[in-house]
Amino acid sequence: MTTTLLSRVLHERRRTVYPLVALLVVNVLVYLFVVRPMAARSAGAADRATAAAASLRLAERDRAQAQELVDSKARADEELDAFYGKVLPSDLTAARRMTYSSLPALARRTNVRYETRRFENPDVKPDDRLGRLTIRMVLQGEYADIRKFVYELERAPEFVIIDDVTLTEGTENEPLTLRLDLSTYYNASGARPNGT
Repeated sequence: MTTTLLSRVLHERRRTVYPLVALLVVNVLVYLFVVRPMAARSAGAADRATAAAASLRLAERDRAQAQELVDSKARADEELDAFYGKVLPSDLTAARRMTYSSLPALARRTNVRYETRRFENPDVKPDDRLGRLTIRMVLQGEYADIRKFVYELERAPEFVIIDDVTLTEGTENEPLTLRLDLSTYYNASGARPNGT
């Protein structure tokens, strides 16, 4: 009975039903062959856009790190230029002059008796930027004065490095003996390290 009713309705309303069925088939075909592939491409484009945004963030972070490295290298170059130009003696003569009178004067100010001093200048090769002047000093005095001398030497504006300290106890009536091995460096090339 239902099949006869359905066939009767289809037969009587065929002018309306057939176009509707055809329209439904066309809609299904459009969805399968047009809308669904476009949705898949759109989802793929969204995934690619997300991946591209992540890659962009990584690239920006790498660029920021590279810029920071360039900036820190520039600061280091400026500091090195300042060190070579303002702190480091310009040559061996300037290094000797810097320590020749300042060390005995410091000994006098700290009440330490200056005994001997010896300079050594190891061979400097022509392509060396830095030369090293070594100084061996022997001083005598009371412990508090010797300690003050070492403290003041470390705070002094002259670029002098304490390499070795030997403190020897004197006899009953003799003060302590201090032997210091010192170094100072100087610009052996006569030019700054960056060639200026």
